[in-house]
Amino acid sequence: MKARVHVTLKNGVLDPQGKAIGHSLNRLGFPEVGEVRQGKFIELELAGTDAAAARTRLDEMCRKLLANTVIENYSIEILS
Repeated sequence: MKARVHVTLKNGVLDPQGKAIGHSLNRLGFPEVGEVRQGKFIELELAGTDAAAARTRLDEMCRKLLANTVIENYSIEILS
């Protein structure tokens, strides 16, 4: 089974990398781009077929390693 984890900075947390991306896009001729926030996308291959158990384990992985829950939010997507 595959799973996807999206990790993003919480609202109010400064995002200098997102700001740099936004400024660069504006300078490259994309003036329609406003605020940019960057994050992480992680795709995992998991053994097993129990989606509920996988979600529980993924939540644990996120809290222990994949996301810094002080400044980041995460969402989990289980794929069939």
